[in-house]
Amino acid sequence: MTPDHDHSADTGGPTPIGELLRSHRLAAGLTQADLAQRAGVGVRTIRDLERGRSHRPQRTTVELVAGALGLTGAARAGFLASARGTAAVDPAVPATTGLPHRPAPAGTARRDLDLPGTPIALPPAVELIGRERELDELTGLLTGDGWPPVLSLVGLAGVGKTALALAVAHAVADAHPGGVAGVLIGVGSDANDVLAAACAVLGAARLAELATRLRGRPALLLVDAVERAPDPVAEVLHLLVTAVPTLRVVVTGRHPVGIPGELVRPVAPLEVPPAGVVDPDELARWPAAALFTARLTRVRPEPPGPDELPALTALVRRLDGLPLAIELMAARGRILDLPELLGRYGDRVLDLAGPDLGGRGWEAAPPGRTAEPARTAVAVTLREAVATSYRLLDAGEQTALRRLSVFANRWSVELAEELLVDEADRDPASPVDPVPLLDRLVELGLASVRGAGPLRFRLLDAVREYAIEQAAGRGELTAARRRHAVVITRLVTRTAPDLVGARHSTAVRRLDEATGDIGAALAHAARDDPDTALRLAAALPRWWRIRGRDVSGRQWLRRLLADPRTAHADPVLRAWAALGVARLATGRDAAAQELPAVRAALAVLAGRADVSGELAARTVLGTLLVATGGYDEAAEQARSVLTLATRHGRTRDMAVAQHHLAWHEIRLGDLPAARRRLAAVDRLAAHSGESRLRLLARADLAEVARLAGRYGDAVEQGRRVVAALAGASDPGHRRQVLGTVGLALARSGRLEEAAEILAELRCDGRAVSSVSRATVEVGTAGEALLPGGRPVGDGPVRAEEGVCALIEATMAQHRGDRELAAEWFAVAVATGAAGQDRRDVIEALVGLAASTGSAEARERLALACRHAGIRLLPAEERLLG
Repeated sequence: MTPDHDHSADTGGPTPIGELLRSHRLAAGLTQADLAQRAGVGVRTIRDLERGRSHRPQRTTVELVAGALGLTGAARAGFLASARGTAAVDPAVPATTGLPHRPAPAGTARRDLDLPGTPIALPPAVELIGRERELDELTGLLTGDGWPPVLSLVGLAGVGKTALALAVAHAVADAHPGGVAGVLIGVGSDANDVLAAACAVLGAARLAELATRLRGRPALLLVDAVERAPDPVAEVLHLLVTAVPTLRVVVTGRHPVGIPGELVRPVAPLEVPPAGVVDPDELARWPAAALFTARLTRVRPEPPGPDELPALTALVRRLDGLPLAIELMAARGRILDLPELLGRYGDRVLDLAGPDLGGRGWEAAPPGRTAEPARTAVAVTLREAVATSYRLLDAGEQTALRRLSVFANRWSVELAEELLVDEADRDPASPVDPVPLLDRLVELGLASVRGAGPLRFRLLDAVREYAIEQAAGRGELTAARRRHAVVITRLVTRTAPDLVGARHSTAVRRLDEATGDIGAALAHAARDDPDTALRLAAALPRWWRIRGRDVSGRQWLRRLLADPRTAHADPVLRAWAALGVARLATGRDAAAQELPAVRAALAVLAGRADVSGELAARTVLGTLLVATGGYDEAAEQARSVLTLATRHGRTRDMAVAQHHLAWHEIRLGDLPAARRRLAAVDRLAAHSGESRLRLLARADLAEVARLAGRYGDAVEQGRRVVAALAGASDPGHRRQVLGTVGLALARSGRLEEAAEILAELRCDGRAVSSVSRATVEVGTAGEALLPGGRPVGDGPVRAEEGVCALIEATMAQHRGDRELAAEWFAVAVATGAAGQDRRDVIEALVGLAASTGSAEARERLALACRHAGIRLLPAEERLLG
């Protein structure tokens, strides 16, 4: 629906063909120039026909115009007859004649046009994929009590507003016996144009006649693309709903109309599958993937093959479920397979181009000329579609969007507030409230809300990339990224302390959700703001360790500490970073390498009276000393931590120190002392809300019971801990406790139950030994050898492999099979030594020496005890005789 821009006085006056032509043209959303181009006639011809200057136009001209308008059936016959002047044509007729009619339900009165069912002046509904929930909700709104006079579907270009609106209009047609019709707004339409088109499609010549025609019956008007003439549309809709109370209006646009009583419903992109989904049945349940597959079948006969499914998932995620982008991408499947599409366009989604899909379905192609729409359509890129919505923002909102584009993933209201505040100009008396801005971005479809947690806002990828382009073009990107790094650093430093304690799981989840932003902030800050990068990295070691990123995390910290630009950073910050490097050290050599740096960090932190820092430094130092054989000094550091924590009332640190000291008591063979310390750990952890530390203490109590020969208690306590750890997302410790239970069962002769524990340890594939007992020989010193005398344990070894071998050996020993027991003990020694579980190694060596009677095995045991600082338990000494 577009305007006639020439309002000069005409000399011919209105004629039936003129009024009818104008009504049809406005309903089709065409300008006079558009219609002339489609029909292949001059613009002046169309203008003269509408103004009545051509009373008897040539039949050929009229047929061309009728074809360009897409008129068929009675509508075409009536149009041709009005041109010949042989029939009087009611201007209301174009709104209904020749259009599809829905059969009327039983008992429904016939319409004033004497046609059965609701007259529908709309294009046919298109296939909807993944919009069932929205369709049900909107249908309920338009058919229930208290329906809104104006329902606005708003969102980004190409998100599917028009398709959803058409489906809704067709679905509720039976509830609107007055008629269901629609108009497409043209660029630059004035209020007269909009009002004329709205009345015409509903079968009235003017507004005053519309209420009379409807006679109190509900009718539905669909107004598409209101952003093309927002003010005239708002003015006309206000007039319509005021003058005709039974008229319901559904509008689509990139922003709301802004009139009283309007109900706004943003239309979001389709849901996308999680990363890594490759099962075809699972993919089919996700609307974005289903739409891509459906559109792909239009350009090639075969569905995506198994090798293409990973690329399909990646593509629809990259396209953010935006239907326009999905259709544009799928259309290229005629030439390229899906991995090729991902490789070629995965990083260029803004450059995807196709015909302008705004208002598609409204302009029908003339009979026999199906290529006409393609000839007149304008090619647009996804970048241009996003730019249209971007231009709806005012200058301040555009600036905010450019700043928000530096978030790599989801963010919260608080993070947005921190990012948008200009610290230099901040007025504490006038805090910045980002909520109206976020509401505006969501309303326009530029941002989406996903999930229920704090980090639930995100920009669509296409919007984010466009905003980054705009920020780079204005020279704002570097400063925005620096600000982003500061904001993410604050988030991490606020969250990191909770990685230990009762809020451990919440803290891990929060940092997991911010993974993309942490990585982006670290990378950009390392280049432009290394002090901030060092502060961020120094707060991450615990999370890196939890997520198995020890190597990459250590590399980041070492790189930043070596950067000459951080040489003059706060010594306390550098000390914390050095502790982080040491925390992530793995292996004896790495631990020995970090000892001097940790001692220096301890001196700095103790000298600054940083209690938290000193406690952390002494704890890390004790861990390194254990790894390098400095057991006595490690125990002394644990006692220092206990003293300092007690002095300052740091309950959790007291519990950790007691836990470390209990390990030393076990090492020295003082099981009663270890049991007392672990009871203290349980009590202190309960006081500080440390449920995870309590579980670890109880796991160690089960192990102490096993070492003391109280196998029934060990099994009972261990099984309770295993059940609790099953819901604690800690599979490593759970398998460790399973090993305790399995060994206790084997020692007590409950071999069938021990075999069940072995099966559970091995069922997930993590504990299947890389060393098969059948291929192992026992050397003269009791060492494990492969055929040919090659030692076992040179490759990567899992800790569970040693305990599985120990259980196997103990079961064989209980059955009296000394040779088989010796073979399994040899495997346990090899895997345990590689895994650095020294107490298990000692236990395996004791069993090996007892099974073989080898003097060399005893010498090896004695050497291992000296190196590990471990004293044999009385039961082990009795076993050795």
